[in-house]
Amino acid sequence: MKVSEAVGRALCAAGVDQVFGVVGSGNFHVTNAMIAAGARFVAARHEGGAATMADAYARTSGEVAVVSVHQGPGLTNAMTGIAEAAKSRTPLIVLAAEVTEPRSNFYVDQEALAHAVGAAAVRVTSAEEAVEQTCAAVRLAVRERRTVLLNLPLPVQASEVPEGALAQAAPPAPRAAVEPDAAEVTALAELLGRSRRPVFVAGRGAREPGGGEALAALAERYGALLATSAVARGLFHGDPWSLDVSGGFASPLAVELIQGADLIVGWGCALNMWTMRHGHLIGAEATVVQVDDDPSALGAHRPVHLGVTGDVRLTARRLSGKAGEPREGYRTPQTAAALAARLRWHDVPYEDTGTRERIDPRTLGIALDEILPAERVVGVDSGNFMGYPTMYLSVPDEKGFCFTQAFQSIGLGLATTIGAALARPDRLPVAALGDGGALMSAVELDTVRRLGLPIVVVVYDDEAYGAEVHHFGPDGHPLDTVSFPPTDIAAVGRGYGFEAVTVRTRADLKAVADWVAGPRSAPLLIDAKVVADQGAWWLEEAFRGH
Repeated sequence: MKVSEAVGRALCAAGVDQVFGVVGSGNFHVTNAMIAAGARFVAARHEGGAATMADAYARTSGEVAVVSVHQGPGLTNAMTGIAEAAKSRTPLIVLAAEVTEPRSNFYVDQEALAHAVGAAAVRVTSAEEAVEQTCAAVRLAVRERRTVLLNLPLPVQASEVPEGALAQAAPPAPRAAVEPDAAEVTALAELLGRSRRPVFVAGRGAREPGGGEALAALAERYGALLATSAVARGLFHGDPWSLDVSGGFASPLAVELIQGADLIVGWGCALNMWTMRHGHLIGAEATVVQVDDDPSALGAHRPVHLGVTGDVRLTARRLSGKAGEPREGYRTPQTAAALAARLRWHDVPYEDTGTRERIDPRTLGIALDEILPAERVVGVDSGNFMGYPTMYLSVPDEKGFCFTQAFQSIGLGLATTIGAALARPDRLPVAALGDGGALMSAVELDTVRRLGLPIVVVVYDDEAYGAEVHHFGPDGHPLDTVSFPPTDIAAVGRGYGFEAVTVRTRADLKAVADWVAGPRSAPLLIDAKVVADQGAWWLEEAFRGH
Protein backbone atom coordinates (compact mmCIF):
# COMPACT_ATOMS: atom_id res chain seq x y z
CA MET A 1 0.00 0.00 0.00
CA LYS A 2 1.35 3.41 -0.97
CA VAL A 3 1.63 6.29 1.48
CA SER A 4 -1.12 8.27 -0.27
CA GLU A 5 -3.61 5.45 0.30
CA ALA A 6 -2.38 4.74 3.82
CA VAL A 7 -2.79 8.37 4.88
CA GLY A 8 -6.34 8.52 3.54
CA ARG A 9 -7.30 5.27 5.21
CA ALA A 10 -5.58 6.28 8.46
CA LEU A 11 -7.62 9.49 8.62
CA CYS A 12 -10.82 7.47 8.36
CA ALA A 13 -9.59 4.95 10.92
CA ALA A 14 -8.90 7.91 13.22
CA GLY A 15 -12.58 8.84 13.09
CA VAL A 16 -12.81 11.29 10.20
CA ASP A 17 -15.74 10.59 7.88
CA GLN A 18 -16.33 13.93 6.14
CA VAL A 19 -13.98 15.55 3.63
CA PHE A 20 -14.40 18.65 1.49
CA GLY A 21 -12.04 19.79 -1.22
CA VAL A 22 -10.97 20.54 -4.73
CA VAL A 23 -9.04 17.63 -6.20
CA GLY A 24 -5.91 18.04 -8.29
CA SER A 25 -3.03 15.77 -9.15
CA GLY A 26 -1.32 16.03 -5.78
CA ASN A 27 -4.31 15.12 -3.61
CA PHE A 28 -6.07 12.80 -6.08
CA HIS A 29 -5.00 9.46 -4.63
CA VAL A 30 -5.28 10.38 -0.95
CA THR A 31 -8.78 11.80 -1.42
CA ASN A 32 -9.92 8.70 -3.30
CA ALA A 33 -8.47 6.56 -0.50
CA MET A 34 -10.65 8.38 2.02
CA ILE A 35 -13.72 7.81 -0.16
CA ALA A 36 -12.85 4.14 -0.54
CA ALA A 37 -12.55 3.88 3.25
CA GLY A 38 -16.08 5.25 3.70
CA ALA A 39 -15.70 9.02 3.98
CA ARG A 40 -18.22 11.30 2.35
CA PHE A 41 -16.54 13.68 -0.11
CA VAL A 42 -18.01 17.02 -1.13
CA ALA A 43 -16.40 18.73 -4.09
CA ALA A 44 -16.43 22.50 -3.77
CA ARG A 45 -15.82 24.84 -6.68
CA HIS A 46 -13.09 26.79 -4.86
CA GLU A 47 -10.68 25.76 -2.12
CA GLY A 48 -11.71 28.75 -0.02
CA GLY A 49 -15.27 27.45 -0.04
CA ALA A 50 -14.10 23.93 0.77
CA ALA A 51 -12.15 25.12 3.82
CA THR A 52 -15.11 27.08 5.16
CA MET A 53 -17.52 24.21 4.53
CA ALA A 54 -15.24 21.92 6.53
CA ASP A 55 -14.93 24.52 9.31
CA ALA A 56 -18.72 24.95 9.56
CA TYR A 57 -19.33 21.20 9.42
CA ALA A 58 -16.90 20.63 12.30
CA ARG A 59 -18.44 23.42 14.40
CA THR A 60 -21.98 22.20 13.87
CA SER A 61 -21.38 18.45 14.14
CA GLY A 62 -18.72 18.54 16.85
CA GLU A 63 -16.61 16.17 14.74
CA VAL A 64 -13.25 16.64 13.04
CA ALA A 65 -13.53 17.24 9.29
CA VAL A 66 -10.91 17.30 6.52
CA VAL A 67 -10.35 19.76 3.71
CA SER A 68 -8.24 18.26 0.92
CA VAL A 69 -6.27 20.57 -1.40
CA HIS A 70 -3.63 20.56 -4.11
CA GLN A 71 -0.08 21.62 -3.37
CA GLY A 72 0.83 25.31 -3.56
CA PRO A 73 -2.09 27.29 -5.07
CA GLY A 74 -4.65 24.83 -3.76
CA LEU A 75 -3.50 25.66 -0.25
CA THR A 76 -3.12 29.40 -0.82
CA ASN A 77 -6.64 29.53 -2.26
CA ALA A 78 -7.92 28.00 0.97
CA MET A 79 -5.99 30.25 3.35
CA THR A 80 -8.78 32.67 4.30
CA GLY A 81 -11.03 29.81 5.33
CA ILE A 82 -8.14 28.19 7.17
CA ALA A 83 -7.38 31.44 9.00
CA GLU A 84 -11.02 31.67 10.13
CA ALA A 85 -10.94 28.09 11.40
CA ALA A 86 -7.61 28.55 13.18
CA LYS A 87 -8.70 31.76 14.89
CA SER A 88 -11.88 30.01 16.00
CA ARG A 89 -9.98 27.00 17.38
CA THR A 90 -11.92 24.62 15.12
CA PRO A 91 -10.57 21.04 15.22
CA LEU A 92 -9.89 20.61 11.51
CA ILE A 93 -7.41 18.77 9.31
CA VAL A 94 -6.11 20.55 6.21
CA LEU A 95 -4.74 17.76 4.04
CA ALA A 96 -2.39 19.32 1.49
CA ALA A 97 -0.09 17.80 -1.06
CA GLU A 98 3.36 19.42 -0.92
CA VAL A 99 6.26 19.87 -3.31
CA THR A 100 9.73 19.88 -1.85
CA GLU A 101 11.69 21.20 -4.82
CA PRO A 102 12.07 25.02 -4.49
CA ARG A 103 12.29 25.42 -8.28
CA SER A 104 8.82 23.96 -8.77
CA ASN A 105 6.08 26.38 -9.80
CA PHE A 106 4.02 24.91 -6.97
CA TYR A 107 6.62 25.50 -4.27
CA VAL A 108 5.70 27.62 -1.27
CA ASP A 109 6.64 27.31 2.38
CA GLN A 110 3.40 25.61 3.40
CA GLU A 111 4.41 25.16 7.03
CA ALA A 112 5.08 28.89 7.32
CA LEU A 113 1.66 29.63 5.82
CA ALA A 114 0.02 27.53 8.51
CA HIS A 115 1.92 29.19 11.32
CA ALA A 116 1.19 32.64 9.91
CA VAL A 117 -2.55 32.21 10.51
CA GLY A 118 -2.31 30.33 13.80
CA ALA A 119 -2.67 26.77 12.52
CA ALA A 120 -0.41 23.91 13.56
CA ALA A 121 1.62 21.96 10.99
CA VAL A 122 2.49 18.26 10.76
CA ARG A 123 4.40 16.66 7.89
CA VAL A 124 4.40 13.07 6.69
CA THR A 125 8.11 12.41 6.41
CA SER A 126 8.42 8.72 5.57
CA ALA A 127 6.51 5.59 4.69
CA GLU A 128 7.44 4.03 8.02
CA GLU A 129 5.95 6.88 10.05
CA ALA A 130 3.13 7.96 7.72
CA VAL A 131 0.26 6.37 9.64
CA GLU A 132 1.48 7.51 13.05
CA GLN A 133 2.11 11.06 11.83
CA THR A 134 -1.37 11.17 10.32
CA CYS A 135 -2.97 9.99 13.54
CA ALA A 136 -0.82 12.47 15.49
CA ALA A 137 -2.33 15.29 13.42
CA VAL A 138 -5.84 14.16 14.34
CA ARG A 139 -4.88 13.85 18.02
CA LEU A 140 -3.49 17.37 17.95
CA ALA A 141 -6.66 18.73 16.37
CA VAL A 142 -8.88 17.04 18.97
CA ARG A 143 -6.86 17.46 22.15
CA GLU A 144 -5.75 21.03 21.59
CA ARG A 145 -8.72 22.21 19.52
CA ARG A 146 -6.44 23.21 16.68
CA THR A 147 -6.65 23.55 12.94
CA VAL A 148 -3.82 21.35 11.68
CA LEU A 149 -2.12 21.41 8.29
CA LEU A 150 -1.06 17.86 7.35
CA ASN A 151 1.53 18.22 4.61
CA LEU A 152 1.86 15.21 2.31
CA PRO A 153 5.01 15.61 0.19
CA LEU A 154 4.79 14.31 -3.35
CA PRO A 155 8.05 12.30 -3.17
CA VAL A 156 6.76 10.42 -0.13
CA GLN A 157 3.30 9.62 -1.49
CA ALA A 158 4.43 6.85 -3.82
CA SER A 159 6.48 5.01 -1.17
CA GLU A 160 5.27 1.68 0.16
CA VAL A 161 4.24 1.55 3.81
CA PRO A 162 5.24 -1.47 5.89
CA GLU A 163 2.75 -4.31 5.97
CA GLY A 164 0.29 -3.96 8.85
CA ALA A 165 1.01 -0.25 9.34
CA LEU A 166 -2.68 0.63 9.43
CA ALA A 167 -3.24 -1.54 12.48
CA GLN A 168 -2.02 1.28 14.71
CA ALA A 169 -4.59 3.78 13.37
CA ALA A 170 -7.43 4.51 15.80
CA PRO A 171 -9.60 7.41 16.92
CA PRO A 172 -7.91 9.64 19.51
CA ALA A 173 -9.07 9.60 23.09
CA PRO A 174 -11.55 12.41 23.81
CA ARG A 175 -10.12 15.63 25.09
CA ALA A 176 -9.91 15.46 28.87
CA ALA A 177 -12.10 17.95 30.72
CA VAL A 178 -10.11 20.30 32.96
CA GLU A 179 -11.11 19.94 36.61
CA PRO A 180 -11.40 23.38 38.25
CA ASP A 181 -9.33 24.28 41.30
CA ALA A 182 -11.38 23.88 44.48
CA ALA A 183 -10.25 27.21 45.91
CA GLU A 184 -11.24 29.07 42.76
CA VAL A 185 -14.64 27.38 42.77
CA THR A 186 -15.13 28.40 46.40
CA ALA A 187 -14.19 32.00 45.58
CA LEU A 188 -16.72 32.11 42.73
CA ALA A 189 -19.38 30.53 44.94
CA GLU A 190 -18.86 33.31 47.47
CA LEU A 191 -19.25 35.96 44.78
CA LEU A 192 -22.43 34.32 43.52
CA GLY A 193 -23.76 34.10 47.06
CA ARG A 194 -23.36 37.86 47.55
CA SER A 195 -24.61 38.90 44.12
CA ARG A 196 -28.08 40.39 43.70
CA ARG A 197 -27.98 40.84 39.92
CA PRO A 198 -25.76 38.17 38.34
CA VAL A 199 -25.50 37.68 34.57
CA PHE A 200 -23.91 34.65 32.91
CA VAL A 201 -22.41 35.16 29.43
CA ALA A 202 -21.71 31.85 27.67
CA GLY A 203 -19.29 31.59 24.77
CA ARG A 204 -17.83 28.97 22.47
CA GLY A 205 -16.52 26.93 25.41
CA ALA A 206 -20.04 26.48 26.77
CA ARG A 207 -21.15 24.77 23.54
CA GLU A 208 -19.39 21.58 24.62
CA PRO A 209 -21.85 18.76 25.43
CA GLY A 210 -23.73 19.44 28.64
CA GLY A 211 -22.38 22.97 29.06
CA GLY A 212 -25.61 24.82 28.38
CA GLU A 213 -27.69 22.56 30.61
CA ALA A 214 -25.23 22.87 33.50
CA LEU A 215 -25.18 26.66 33.23
CA ALA A 216 -28.96 26.93 33.05
CA ALA A 217 -29.29 24.82 36.21
CA LEU A 218 -26.67 26.90 38.05
CA ALA A 219 -28.28 30.15 36.93
CA GLU A 220 -31.60 28.98 38.33
CA ARG A 221 -30.02 28.39 41.74
CA TYR A 222 -28.49 31.86 41.92
CA GLY A 223 -31.11 33.87 40.02
CA ALA A 224 -28.78 34.73 37.16
CA LEU A 225 -29.84 36.00 33.75
CA LEU A 226 -28.40 34.17 30.75
CA ALA A 227 -26.72 35.60 27.66
CA THR A 228 -24.34 34.35 25.00
CA SER A 229 -21.64 35.62 22.71
CA ALA A 230 -22.63 35.67 19.04
CA VAL A 231 -20.96 32.33 18.28
CA ALA A 232 -22.97 30.59 21.02
CA ARG A 233 -26.31 32.11 20.02
CA GLY A 234 -29.24 29.79 20.66
CA LEU A 235 -27.64 28.00 23.62
CA PHE A 236 -30.44 29.15 25.95
CA HIS A 237 -33.23 29.32 23.37
CA GLY A 238 -36.62 29.04 25.03
CA ASP A 239 -35.36 29.88 28.53
CA PRO A 240 -37.54 32.71 29.88
CA TRP A 241 -34.50 34.29 31.54
CA SER A 242 -32.35 34.40 28.40
CA LEU A 243 -31.19 37.79 27.09
CA ASP A 244 -30.07 36.23 23.80
CA VAL A 245 -26.82 37.80 22.53
CA SER A 246 -24.57 40.08 24.56
CA GLY A 247 -22.57 42.69 22.67
CA GLY A 248 -23.03 44.71 19.52
CA PHE A 249 -26.13 42.73 18.48
CA ALA A 250 -27.80 42.94 21.91
CA SER A 251 -31.30 44.37 22.12
CA PRO A 252 -31.79 47.62 24.08
CA LEU A 253 -33.32 45.70 27.00
CA ALA A 254 -30.46 43.20 27.06
CA VAL A 255 -27.98 46.09 27.16
CA GLU A 256 -29.86 47.70 30.02
CA LEU A 257 -29.96 44.52 32.08
CA ILE A 258 -26.32 43.55 31.47
CA GLN A 259 -25.17 47.05 32.38
CA GLY A 260 -27.19 46.72 35.59
CA ALA A 261 -25.44 43.51 36.65
CA ASP A 262 -23.33 43.52 39.80
CA LEU A 263 -21.61 40.28 38.73
CA ILE A 264 -20.79 39.19 35.17
CA VAL A 265 -19.43 35.68 34.68
CA GLY A 266 -18.02 34.73 31.29
CA TRP A 267 -18.24 30.98 30.71
CA GLY A 268 -15.89 29.80 27.96
CA CYS A 269 -16.25 33.33 26.64
CA ALA A 270 -13.48 35.80 25.81
CA LEU A 271 -15.43 38.85 27.09
CA ASN A 272 -13.77 40.72 24.25
CA MET A 273 -14.60 44.07 22.68
CA TRP A 274 -17.48 42.57 20.67
CA THR A 275 -19.19 40.71 23.49
CA MET A 276 -18.75 43.53 26.01
CA ARG A 277 -19.00 46.48 23.59
CA HIS A 278 -15.51 47.69 24.41
CA GLY A 279 -16.38 47.41 28.11
CA HIS A 280 -19.51 49.57 27.90
CA LEU A 281 -21.70 46.68 29.05
CA ILE A 282 -19.78 46.37 32.32
CA GLY A 283 -21.17 48.60 35.05
CA ALA A 284 -18.77 50.65 37.16
CA GLU A 285 -19.41 48.52 40.25
CA ALA A 286 -19.65 45.15 38.52
CA THR A 287 -17.39 42.25 39.44
CA VAL A 288 -16.10 40.37 36.40
CA VAL A 289 -15.24 36.67 36.48
CA GLN A 290 -14.00 34.47 33.65
CA VAL A 291 -14.15 30.66 33.51
CA ASP A 292 -12.12 28.91 30.81
CA ASP A 293 -10.22 25.65 30.48
CA ASP A 294 -7.33 27.53 28.86
CA PRO A 295 -5.49 29.58 31.52
CA SER A 296 -4.00 31.86 28.85
CA ALA A 297 -7.52 33.05 27.97
CA LEU A 298 -8.20 34.43 31.43
CA GLY A 299 -7.96 38.21 31.39
CA ALA A 300 -6.63 38.22 27.83
CA HIS A 301 -9.06 40.91 26.67
CA ARG A 302 -9.85 42.76 29.89
CA PRO A 303 -8.94 42.65 33.57
CA VAL A 304 -11.01 40.21 35.62
CA HIS A 305 -11.52 40.11 39.35
CA LEU A 306 -11.38 36.32 39.38
CA GLY A 307 -10.20 33.79 36.83
CA VAL A 308 -11.20 30.14 37.13
CA THR A 309 -9.33 27.55 35.07
CA GLY A 310 -11.70 24.72 34.39
CA ASP A 311 -14.16 23.06 32.05
CA VAL A 312 -17.46 24.98 31.87
CA ARG A 313 -19.69 21.98 32.58
CA LEU A 314 -17.55 20.65 35.44
CA THR A 315 -17.16 24.09 37.03
CA ALA A 316 -20.90 24.77 36.88
CA ARG A 317 -21.63 21.39 38.46
CA ARG A 318 -19.10 21.93 41.25
CA LEU A 319 -20.73 25.29 41.98
CA SER A 320 -24.21 23.75 42.01
CA GLY A 321 -22.97 21.40 44.70
CA LYS A 322 -22.02 24.39 46.86
CA ALA A 323 -25.25 26.32 46.33
CA GLY A 324 -27.71 26.72 49.17
CA GLU A 325 -31.38 27.51 48.81
CA PRO A 326 -32.38 28.99 45.43
CA ARG A 327 -32.08 32.77 45.29
CA GLU A 328 -34.23 35.28 43.47
CA GLY A 329 -31.24 37.31 42.31
CA TYR A 330 -31.94 39.14 39.05
CA ARG A 331 -35.04 37.02 38.37
CA THR A 332 -37.53 39.45 39.84
CA PRO A 333 -41.14 39.94 38.72
CA GLN A 334 -40.11 43.28 37.21
CA THR A 335 -37.37 41.63 35.16
CA ALA A 336 -39.73 38.89 34.03
CA ALA A 337 -42.31 41.43 32.86
CA ALA A 338 -39.71 43.39 30.94
CA LEU A 339 -38.33 40.27 29.23
CA ALA A 340 -41.78 39.12 28.21
CA ALA A 341 -42.70 42.51 26.73
CA ARG A 342 -39.64 43.88 24.99
CA LEU A 343 -36.63 41.59 24.79
CA ARG A 344 -36.73 40.65 21.10
CA TRP A 345 -35.65 43.00 18.36
CA HIS A 346 -39.07 42.24 16.84
CA ASP A 347 -40.59 44.13 19.76
CA VAL A 348 -38.42 47.24 19.41
CA PRO A 349 -40.37 50.01 17.61
CA TYR A 350 -38.78 51.38 14.45
CA GLU A 351 -39.66 53.69 11.60
CA ASP A 352 -39.95 51.61 8.45
CA THR A 353 -37.89 53.43 5.80
CA GLY A 354 -38.84 51.10 2.98
CA THR A 355 -40.14 52.37 -0.34
CA ARG A 356 -41.82 50.78 -3.35
CA GLU A 357 -38.32 49.97 -4.64
CA ARG A 358 -36.49 48.91 -1.48
CA ILE A 359 -37.44 46.99 1.65
CA ASP A 360 -36.32 47.86 5.18
CA PRO A 361 -34.04 45.00 6.37
CA ARG A 362 -35.85 44.94 9.71
CA THR A 363 -39.18 44.41 7.97
CA LEU A 364 -37.56 41.73 5.83
CA GLY A 365 -36.14 39.91 8.86
CA ILE A 366 -39.38 39.95 10.83
CA ALA A 367 -41.33 38.62 7.83
CA LEU A 368 -38.80 35.88 7.03
CA ASP A 369 -38.76 34.76 10.65
CA GLU A 370 -42.52 34.23 10.40
CA ILE A 371 -42.43 32.51 7.00
CA LEU A 372 -39.47 30.14 7.32
CA PRO A 373 -39.75 26.94 9.41
CA ALA A 374 -38.48 27.31 12.97
CA GLU A 375 -36.23 24.24 12.63
CA ARG A 376 -33.44 25.95 10.73
CA VAL A 377 -29.67 26.34 10.60
CA VAL A 378 -28.58 29.89 9.82
CA GLY A 379 -25.20 30.92 8.41
CA VAL A 380 -24.30 34.61 8.26
CA ASP A 381 -21.72 36.37 6.13
CA SER A 382 -19.89 39.51 7.23
CA GLY A 383 -20.82 43.08 6.39
CA ASN A 384 -23.02 46.03 7.28
CA PHE A 385 -26.14 43.87 6.94
CA MET A 386 -25.06 41.05 9.26
CA GLY A 387 -26.89 42.09 12.43
CA TYR A 388 -30.29 41.96 10.77
CA PRO A 389 -30.36 38.20 10.10
CA THR A 390 -28.43 37.53 13.29
CA MET A 391 -31.01 39.20 15.50
CA TYR A 392 -34.23 38.90 13.52
CA LEU A 393 -33.97 35.24 12.48
CA SER A 394 -34.48 33.01 15.51
CA VAL A 395 -32.66 29.69 15.86
CA PRO A 396 -33.74 26.58 17.79
CA ASP A 397 -30.44 26.02 19.62
CA GLU A 398 -26.69 26.61 19.38
CA LYS A 399 -26.48 24.06 16.56
CA GLY A 400 -28.83 26.24 14.54
CA PHE A 401 -26.46 29.17 14.14
CA CYS A 402 -23.03 29.15 12.50
CA PHE A 403 -21.10 32.42 12.81
CA THR A 404 -17.73 32.39 11.01
CA GLN A 405 -16.56 35.87 11.99
CA ALA A 406 -13.24 35.42 13.81
CA PHE A 407 -11.37 36.74 10.75
CA GLN A 408 -14.17 39.11 9.62
CA SER A 409 -13.88 38.15 5.98
CA ILE A 410 -16.79 38.66 3.64
CA GLY A 411 -17.63 35.85 1.25
CA LEU A 412 -17.70 32.96 3.75
CA GLY A 413 -21.43 32.88 4.51
CA LEU A 414 -22.62 30.64 1.68
CA ALA A 415 -19.95 27.98 2.27
CA THR A 416 -20.60 28.25 6.01
CA THR A 417 -24.23 27.38 5.47
CA ILE A 418 -23.41 24.47 3.15
CA GLY A 419 -21.14 22.90 5.76
CA ALA A 420 -23.64 23.45 8.56
CA ALA A 421 -26.47 22.08 6.40
CA LEU A 422 -24.60 18.83 5.78
CA ALA A 423 -24.07 18.47 9.53
CA ARG A 424 -27.79 19.08 10.21
CA PRO A 425 -29.72 17.63 7.27
CA ASP A 426 -32.90 17.66 9.40
CA ARG A 427 -33.11 21.46 9.28
CA LEU A 428 -33.77 24.11 6.66
CA PRO A 429 -30.48 25.86 5.80
CA VAL A 430 -30.66 29.65 5.56
CA ALA A 431 -27.68 31.60 4.21
CA ALA A 432 -27.76 35.34 4.92
CA LEU A 433 -25.38 37.25 2.66
CA GLY A 434 -24.65 40.79 1.56
CA ASP A 435 -24.47 41.45 -2.16
CA GLY A 436 -20.68 41.75 -1.98
CA GLY A 437 -20.21 38.41 -0.24
CA ALA A 438 -22.85 36.74 -2.41
CA LEU A 439 -21.15 37.68 -5.66
CA MET A 440 -17.73 36.88 -4.24
CA SER A 441 -18.86 33.32 -3.42
CA ALA A 442 -21.42 32.76 -6.20
CA VAL A 443 -19.40 29.84 -7.56
CA GLU A 444 -20.60 27.72 -4.62
CA LEU A 445 -24.21 28.13 -5.75
CA ASP A 446 -23.25 25.32 -8.10
CA THR A 447 -22.27 23.19 -5.11
CA VAL A 448 -25.64 23.81 -3.48
CA ARG A 449 -27.54 22.71 -6.59
CA ARG A 450 -25.29 19.71 -7.21
CA LEU A 451 -25.81 18.47 -3.65
CA GLY A 452 -29.57 18.99 -3.86
CA LEU A 453 -29.68 21.09 -0.69
CA PRO A 454 -33.07 22.77 -0.10
CA ILE A 455 -31.32 25.96 0.96
CA VAL A 456 -32.68 29.51 1.21
CA VAL A 457 -30.11 32.13 0.24
CA VAL A 458 -31.11 35.63 1.34
CA VAL A 459 -29.07 38.42 -0.24
CA TYR A 460 -29.28 41.81 1.46
CA ASP A 461 -28.57 43.83 -1.68
CA ASP A 462 -27.66 47.49 -1.18
CA GLU A 463 -25.38 47.60 -4.24
CA ALA A 464 -22.33 48.47 -2.17
CA TYR A 465 -19.86 47.43 0.45
CA GLY A 466 -22.23 49.03 2.93
CA ALA A 467 -19.89 49.11 5.90
CA GLU A 468 -17.41 51.30 4.05
CA VAL A 469 -20.16 53.48 2.57
CA HIS A 470 -21.59 54.31 5.97
CA HIS A 471 -18.21 54.65 7.66
CA PHE A 472 -16.56 56.97 5.14
CA GLY A 473 -19.57 58.59 3.50
CA PRO A 474 -20.45 61.03 6.31
CA ASP A 475 -16.96 62.58 6.06
CA GLY A 476 -17.45 63.35 2.37
CA HIS A 477 -15.02 60.78 1.01
CA PRO A 478 -15.64 59.56 -2.57
CA LEU A 479 -17.46 56.22 -2.55
CA ASP A 480 -17.03 55.08 -6.15
CA THR A 481 -14.65 52.32 -5.08
CA VAL A 482 -17.24 50.72 -2.78
CA SER A 483 -20.45 51.29 -4.74
CA PHE A 484 -21.66 49.21 -7.68
CA PRO A 485 -24.30 49.37 -10.42
CA PRO A 486 -27.44 47.26 -9.97
CA THR A 487 -27.00 43.52 -10.45
CA ASP A 488 -29.83 41.07 -11.04
CA ILE A 489 -28.67 38.57 -8.44
CA ALA A 490 -31.91 36.64 -8.84
CA ALA A 491 -30.94 35.99 -12.46
CA VAL A 492 -27.54 34.75 -11.30
CA GLY A 493 -29.32 32.31 -9.02
CA ARG A 494 -31.55 31.07 -11.81
CA GLY A 495 -28.47 30.48 -13.92
CA TYR A 496 -27.24 28.05 -11.27
CA GLY A 497 -30.58 26.24 -11.15
CA PHE A 498 -32.19 28.06 -8.23
CA GLU A 499 -35.71 29.29 -7.95
CA ALA A 500 -35.34 33.00 -7.37
CA VAL A 501 -37.37 36.04 -6.40
CA THR A 502 -36.57 39.73 -6.25
CA VAL A 503 -38.01 41.34 -3.12
CA ARG A 504 -38.67 45.07 -2.95
CA THR A 505 -41.70 45.11 -0.64
CA ARG A 506 -43.22 42.76 1.91
CA ALA A 507 -45.82 41.70 -0.64
CA ASP A 508 -43.05 40.17 -2.77
CA LEU A 509 -42.38 37.66 0.01
CA LYS A 510 -45.49 35.68 -0.96
CA ALA A 511 -43.25 33.83 -3.41
CA VAL A 512 -41.11 32.75 -0.45
CA ALA A 513 -44.15 31.44 1.43
CA ASP A 514 -45.18 29.54 -1.70
CA TRP A 515 -41.74 27.96 -1.93
CA VAL A 516 -41.86 26.92 1.74
CA ALA A 517 -45.27 25.33 1.20
CA GLY A 518 -44.21 23.60 -2.00
CA PRO A 519 -41.99 20.63 -2.78
CA ARG A 520 -38.74 22.64 -2.44
CA SER A 521 -37.36 20.70 -5.38
CA ALA A 522 -34.83 23.46 -6.09
CA PRO A 523 -33.05 25.83 -3.70
CA LEU A 524 -34.36 29.38 -3.35
CA LEU A 525 -32.47 32.65 -3.75
CA ILE A 526 -34.04 35.85 -2.44
CA ASP A 527 -32.54 39.01 -3.95
CA ALA A 528 -33.73 41.53 -1.36
CA LYS A 529 -33.22 45.09 -2.52
CA VAL A 530 -32.75 46.69 0.88
CA VAL A 531 -32.72 50.35 1.83
CA ALA A 532 -29.28 51.84 2.26
CA ASP A 533 -30.16 55.02 4.11
CA GLN A 534 -28.15 54.37 7.27
CA GLY A 535 -25.42 52.25 8.78
CA ALA A 536 -26.37 49.37 11.04
CA TRP A 537 -26.30 49.99 14.77
CA TRP A 538 -23.24 47.83 15.37
CA LEU A 539 -21.20 49.43 12.57
CA GLU A 540 -19.41 52.15 14.52
CA GLU A 541 -18.27 49.66 17.15
CA ALA A 542 -17.05 47.29 14.45
CA PHE A 543 -14.77 49.92 12.95
CA ARG A 544 -13.48 50.87 16.38
CA GLY A 545 -12.25 47.29 16.65
CA HIS A 546 -10.04 47.43 13.53
